[in-house]
Amino acid sequence: MSEYDARGKVNRALLICVDDYRTLRPLPAVKDNARQLERALLAPGTDLFTKGEVVTCRPQEPWEVEQALDAVVQEARGLLLVYFSGHGRVGRDGGNLQLMVGSSERRHKTVSWQDTVLSYLDNARADRIVIVLECCYAGNASEAFHSCRNPTSLLMAAQPNRRIFSGEEPTGGSVFTRALVQTLERGIPGKRFVTFEDLVRDLREQLAGERTPMGDVWVPRSAKQNTVDDVILSFATPEDRPPTPLRIRLRRWLKSYFRHWPGLLLILAIIFVPATTGLVLLRLGNGEAPCPPALELRLLTAPEAEPALRQAAFDYEMSQANTRPLSGEGDLPDGCRRAQITVYSAAKDQVDQGFAAADRWQGEAHGTGKGQPGDQGIDPLHRPGPQPDIWIPESTADYYEARRGMPATGSPATLHYSAPVAYTPLVVGIPARRRLDDVEPAGASWQELLTGTDSTHHDLKLLRPSPVLSGTGLLHTLGLYLAHDGSGTATAAPDLTLARHAEERLAAPGSQYAGSTELLCSLRPDTDAAGSVDRAESAPLVSEKSLADYNLGRATGSCPALDAPLPLRDRYVAYYPANVPALDHPLIRVDWQGATDATPRQAAVAGFAQWLRDRDGGQRTLTAQGYRGVRDSSPRQGSPLLDSRADVSPLAATVPFTAHPEQVSRVLDGYDKAQRSSQVLILMDASTSMADGGKLPIALSAAGRAVELVGARHTYGLWTFPDRAHPEDRDAVRELVPLGSADPAPGKAALDRIAGSPDGELVDHGAAMEEALTRAVRKLKTSPATNKAIVLILDQDDGAGAGRAAGVERTLSALVKEGPRVPILVLAMGRSGCDTFALQQLAGASHGQCVPSGPQAVDTLAGRIASIGTATKGDR
Repeated sequence: MSEYDARGKVNRALLICVDDYRTLRPLPAVKDNARQLERALLAPGTDLFTKGEVVTCRPQEPWEVEQALDAVVQEARGLLLVYFSGHGRVGRDGGNLQLMVGSSERRHKTVSWQDTVLSYLDNARADRIVIVLECCYAGNASEAFHSCRNPTSLLMAAQPNRRIFSGEEPTGGSVFTRALVQTLERGIPGKRFVTFEDLVRDLREQLAGERTPMGDVWVPRSAKQNTVDDVILSFATPEDRPPTPLRIRLRRWLKSYFRHWPGLLLILAIIFVPATTGLVLLRLGNGEAPCPPALELRLLTAPEAEPALRQAAFDYEMSQANTRPLSGEGDLPDGCRRAQITVYSAAKDQVDQGFAAADRWQGEAHGTGKGQPGDQGIDPLHRPGPQPDIWIPESTADYYEARRGMPATGSPATLHYSAPVAYTPLVVGIPARRRLDDVEPAGASWQELLTGTDSTHHDLKLLRPSPVLSGTGLLHTLGLYLAHDGSGTATAAPDLTLARHAEERLAAPGSQYAGSTELLCSLRPDTDAAGSVDRAESAPLVSEKSLADYNLGRATGSCPALDAPLPLRDRYVAYYPANVPALDHPLIRVDWQGATDATPRQAAVAGFAQWLRDRDGGQRTLTAQGYRGVRDSSPRQGSPLLDSRADVSPLAATVPFTAHPEQVSRVLDGYDKAQRSSQVLILMDASTSMADGGKLPIALSAAGRAVELVGARHTYGLWTFPDRAHPEDRDAVRELVPLGSADPAPGKAALDRIAGSPDGELVDHGAAMEEALTRAVRKLKTSPATNKAIVLILDQDDGAGAGRAAGVERTLSALVKEGPRVPILVLAMGRSGCDTFALQQLAGASHGQCVPSGPQAVDTLAGRIASIGTATKGDR
């Protein structure tokens, strides 16, 4: 996993500590927390923050916190660390965490975690944000945290719904912060530095002997949003520490020099050159910012490639290619960055929708795009994000598909295709203990692989990322359809019979995922989600890089890194289908009509592209992440592909992409025709509790993705519960879109109404999930559709208690087990997530799956929904 190193950037740490309260009990230990933590952050061994970059705030009023947040948000460009130590309060439902300042009362004059803190941090321009919350109920911050838009890591002092003793110790800092400071100052044995995930693990070990006031083991929790890489928080180590790189020391010296030079110039001017006072004052005005603001480039990519490209972007920003003075750039000081690159990701279907609606995408970026006729509810500003300057998809096939969806004329976006920046072959992962006899791993034909895994041999289930959502899935489908016999990519359209036979070998329903990493994450031994497939009977169709990461125990999708590679019994061996093109990751420059700075942006993109393809520049970074180079496809020294425990074949051929746009279109058409008709009933909790903790935007996004996947042969219905017209009727549901609709417009309009007016659309009444779900299951049982599923999106079943019909649980359980099968796909956003017995039982009995709320939840659920139409004979 890549680590983000913020040294030399403009970093900020805001330490918010409240020990003196007017109406609440004092917290004497918190008084020392700020001083102890500031000392640790500025220690030479920590080597991350410099003097003036750590700010302490001891607020008595809420506005003081807002003022401090606003300042650091505006200033930070590298790492922004926000720490809070004080009292915390939550509502009766465990949501709406409030941070208490000196004047706070139980429900007044507080700082809202969701509405205040997260709102300010959403506007930050820092590369990475790290938040540390040390207060009672800190663990309850995780729900609203998933609405963050920036790359953020959150450390919570304890698990949800727990009070803690921190702050009541007499002196010397609280227990939690003392442990935090110790790790930052001393480092961790065997580690060259301390990352965020290292810190979390070490704190859990240090606090294992402590107890909360409720008698539970004290367990710090963590969460990450919009990032899967790690952040370095200290360079302290018990071992010999290497010196700070020269470039970092030079940048710090320049920053320090420029911080003092206005005063020196003033003295010189008074003594030697009085006539130049005006000039000196002009220089004084710019003295605080010797480096002009760097040009910001936005880089859009696939979720699987995001961590590696984040590391590449950081390495480029700090490289001489981006910091050395160039002729024609005026007096840009040496060491100043010309460009800074923001990297973000989105699923393939979201990117396609963004480019298809590029006029709205650009309009919303300027605040003029809302409400345009014909937009059909598409919201590309938030899905996939801000309009990009650079797009690096997984393969050229993704580029062809995006171009096909764009209007022939009138689009404000122009895509300029350029050469690949890295390769990674496609592979089929075979369980290490079930290697295929007489099949050569490096170069087997698809026919050999299909035969070697069929029912007469190993009977392995082939799992593939969704071609609709994933570039890896699209290219695997291209290879499967056109290179099925190993003879190479055909020039004609795929044979529909062959396409259907290929699809019949893919396990369904619930077999498709939003990408290689999420598919592999679901197969990891430490992941036991309800309804998950048997990893020993599965053969994932993924990329070489993602399979190597999986085997080596690196971060995979939403699964964090492990301490060591997986044992052989849990690994997959890479088999390379012959003549199937590799993911080629082309760099696409995106020009936007009307841009006033088009020329410098084009030059900046060209500079970054050149560096990415440089053997001693970006190629070094990307190959170290597990990719293959563009000039030499053999892994270089330092590549994880050379580790025998990766179970890949470094000498396997890298096949370039040669298919034509027409072939990609034909393959997708063939894929669509090979699917069977499907029907999805979206059942969404519409109780007022959905508006708490940032759950409603996630629910609406998940429902919106489900609606976007429908078509002429894939119909849907949209119900909410409880019914606004009959809130007391537990069996009543509100049918916003009748089951069987093929038009996504009514569903999008209904979801837009809920988003625009939640107060009027949500129902202030308990949501009786089991009653509503019983009605939905009965409805789908009578549907003539061959493949069908229920998508249940809920906060929690808060309809239990008085008025519940006797035996409703038994009735629902029996109904789910009866034929025909109706899988239930659950997105659970309550405090317990998928840990409740009821949800696990429903998902397991129906052959569905429960997806807990989290950064990848919407994409993960969309992958399951996309596979509903792929159920085949034998329901493999």
